[in-house]
Amino acid sequence: MRLEQLTFTRFLAAISIVIFHYGQNIFLFNNEYVSFIFEQANFGVSYFFILSGFVMIIAYYNKKSVGFFQFIKNRLARIYPLYLLAIIMVLVINRFRIEDYQELLLNITMLQTWMPLKALTVNPPGWSLSVELIFYIMFPFLFNKIYKSIETKKLAISLIAFWLVSQVIFYLIISEIVMVPNLTVKTALYHPLLHLNEFLIGNLAGLWFMKNYKTYKGNYLKAIFVFIIAFLLLLKFNNGLIYHNGLLALVFTPIIVLLSLSKSKFVNFLSNKQFVFLGEISFGIYILQFPVWLFLSDFRMKNYLGLIKGEDDLILFLIRIVVLIVMSAISFKYFETPIRTYIKTRFVKN
Repeated sequence: MRLEQLTFTRFLAAISIVIFHYGQNIFLFNNEYVSFIFEQANFGVSYFFILSGFVMIIAYYNKKSVGFFQFIKNRLARIYPLYLLAIIMVLVINRFRIEDYQELLLNITMLQTWMPLKALTVNPPGWSLSVELIFYIMFPFLFNKIYKSIETKKLAISLIAFWLVSQVIFYLIISEIVMVPNLTVKTALYHPLLHLNEFLIGNLAGLWFMKNYKTYKGNYLKAIFVFIIAFLLLLKFNNGLIYHNGLLALVFTPIIVLLSLSKSKFVNFLSNKQFVFLGEISFGIYILQFPVWLFLSDFRMKNYLGLIKGEDDLILFLIRIVVLIVMSAISFKYFETPIRTYIKTRFVKN
């Protein structure tokens, strides 16, 4: 089952993260009307994790079991080639000046988030793929041994309880009420185990959807907008909360489920092939943002285009974002898709 209406939401999340990293000082995003969104737009990674858990269930729900090695090969065929290319791009741009070979090795093996203060090394956005890797490793076991054997209602109680406990533990750590070895305020934001709750909630939502989508077909447009407004209010009137580790599952999960159930014209509009394509290239937009900004540095933009940071920030941002989107589109069509097809054809059994 393909839920094309969800694909474009990946693009929105990816662009929000890029703005969070590189566009907060630009007047388009730094104003009283929208700044509260983009100052906290790292929530996009949380959305990715929840959505990943949801769509993974949709993809495998009707299978008797998920083979571990075949599943891992399929997932790595999707993410690893571009992930590795982004690392190589960073090395090339930096003229292979490597200050810490341990950091490079951790990034190549996607283990950087397990080491204190190494999550944001080499290609910083890659940390989320390091987190995703543990989801991929766990999913076949979860699907085969737990989701197939435990009643959904009982499972819901356990997974929601895990989500709640994860939120409490996270806030105890970042508030420094509880001290955990190697888990500081900075490292807790990126630790895989503190993001697992997002993936599991996405799994739970996927299980509920697959069991009920034939019963609950409808428009749901008003409900979707109610949760979108609730999401914006949570951002606008945030009293010191951090929405980076799954708290926004309260609104993201119903938005994902309702979009999946809805048969409204708005949802059909989101399924337009142009929007779907933007969603398909969102991984490139996310993982290539750092290499693009690194290459199109302030120094190069000033020397070659005469654009000065502080005076031409909007133009600088627009040039970089256009280059990023074009590169992601080219990568998706001529690099990611062919390599993924090749790996699956040669190394993965059908």
